[in-house]
Amino acid sequence: MRFSQFFLILYLAPFIFTPASSAEALDKIRFATNWRAQAEHGGFYQAVVDGTYARYGLDVTILQGGPQQNAELLLAAGRVDFALGANLFQMLEAVRQKTPIVKVASIFQIDPVVFLSHPQVGLDKFEDLPKATAFIASDFMVSAWRWLKQAYGFRDEKIKPYGFNPAPFLADKQSIQQGFLTSEPFAIEQMGGFKPNIFLLADYGYDSYSTTIDTRADLITRNPDLVQRFVDASIIGWYHYLYGQNDAANLAIKKDNPEITDAQLTYSIDKMREHGIVDSGDAKIAGIGVMTDKRMKSFFDKMAQAGIVTNSLAYQQGYTLKFIGKKVGMEFKPAP
Repeated sequence: MRFSQFFLILYLAPFIFTPASSAEALDKIRFATNWRAQAEHGGFYQAVVDGTYARYGLDVTILQGGPQQNAELLLAAGRVDFALGANLFQMLEAVRQKTPIVKVASIFQIDPVVFLSHPQVGLDKFEDLPKATAFIASDFMVSAWRWLKQAYGFRDEKIKPYGFNPAPFLADKQSIQQGFLTSEPFAIEQMGGFKPNIFLLADYGYDSYSTTIDTRADLITRNPDLVQRFVDASIIGWYHYLYGQNDAANLAIKKDNPEITDAQLTYSIDKMREHGIVDSGDAKIAGIGVMTDKRMKSFFDKMAQAGIVTNSLAYQQGYTLKFIGKKVGMEFKPAP
């Protein structure tokens, strides 16, 4: 055997010896994301285009989200099999309303939600921010904002609506704006011509998981193997997207969302890598997607202290650890 042939077989080995036989019919899966296609969804697109889902016996259709689509409602109504959750507030609300939606993995170990401020106008420290006008969206107002009020003294009278357009923030130097580490700072730099101050809420005690894989409790009971295969293949997709060749996945993202640019995709990927948004903390030990009871309790206790939920809420019903923490895909991560 020639060396080149040996190398090709070695390279293809992880893709040849897979859980699903090529002769088996693929299970059709509908997966709804929580926003328009972007790098923050890249691992899922990667698993489609490089055949990882197919090798796990899955034919996955990604339904991109947007301002007029609620992935969690689609999931609860049975119109999709899996949905991409934004944060743990959704879990607390689902448990409170007795909606049988369960989080089975968390792709982001760090919620990338941030505040942005203008530099050198007296808003350069986190403790300066409560005095500023705050451009925030309605969903943020009923989630993290409530904790910020209790923990740091932010005030409702400072709120102005954020419509995902940075123009009002750019026009008011004594304001702050919510955003995501992987996107809004880039937009500010492009439109405003300056680098904003960036305050990652996770650095100040906000320890929500983010970009979670959610499904219905009945699917977990009825077909746990299907759930496991979707979780495993998605995790592997994320390792390939972050550390491998992701051009095809980015093309698929741009096909779904023609407004996104190569520069934005590159910026988002770089920030995810730089800050360990996906691969940090527990994920470095147990693999991408991991969640822990300790982290869940920490978040719940903070939200209960802020009066967002009652101490008696059975939040444990909103997630399961049975499908994660198995070091799936870690072999695809480059050696340090």
